[in-house]
Amino acid sequence: MPGILWLASYPKSGNTWMRAFLANLILDAPEPLPLKHIGEACPSEPSEIWFEPFADKPVAELTAKEIAPLRTRAQERVVSLNKNVVPMKTHSYLGEDFGYPIFSMKATYGAVYIIRDPRDVAVSAADHFGKTLDEMIAYMDDALATCAPMAGQIVHELQSSWSNHVESWTKWNHPRIFVVRYEDLLVDPLDQFGRIAERFGISKDRARIEKAVEFSSFKQLQQLEEDQGFVERSIHSERFFRSGRSGGWQEKLTPAQARKIESDHAVQMKRFGYL
Repeated sequence: MPGILWLASYPKSGNTWMRAFLANLILDAPEPLPLKHIGEACPSEPSEIWFEPFADKPVAELTAKEIAPLRTRAQERVVSLNKNVVPMKTHSYLGEDFGYPIFSMKATYGAVYIIRDPRDVAVSAADHFGKTLDEMIAYMDDALATCAPMAGQIVHELQSSWSNHVESWTKWNHPRIFVVRYEDLLVDPLDQFGRIAERFGISKDRARIEKAVEFSSFKQLQQLEEDQGFVERSIHSERFFRSGRSGGWQEKLTPAQARKIESDHAVQMKRFGYL
């Protein structure tokens, strides 16, 4: 049965890397896929095109409260128009917005949840959102945090705090939810990406998976962005694909800033081996 395969994560946790891999795997091009085509194979949930059929005025004029009841209807329409599984990016937490569910279980095929050390997330996200590190650290602890539309999107995403986001997607013991750490993707991308491709029936062709991993390597994505640009790059950042490594927070955060993150998110950090 077709449905949406959610590619879910808190921002700057590896979601676009995951999308690049799946796009290269699904489209199976002879060369690395241009970045502008990633969204064709792995679209974003808050794109206005999904909401237009249900809006009585331009989507850009809808308030967040008016958007909320349209989300599940839009998702179910996506599924009705596709015979195959649709990988779809989201940065929203698995919960409600103005009392309405953010995700339609009827439209859901499964989910891949990518988690990253929140100390590294804070550094990368501060650059992306144009915030100071202290502002980003406070934002990551805000249970009501809502990401304003960016990079060509006009529909908001409700993120909640980093801890709430992580817990909302990972508390379920369900075979259709695959949780992967960004750090494990770095250590062995072929193994981790391969598991995802096989788990969700996308491909079991090892050669094809290896090629998709190669075509979506961080070095390759950086080069593509340098050559072609990337529509999802924030106006606050020099580049979208910054360093692609783990542990960089040790060079950027003060001891007090690191302790604040560790205190705010201790429970989930311990669950996933970050403390």
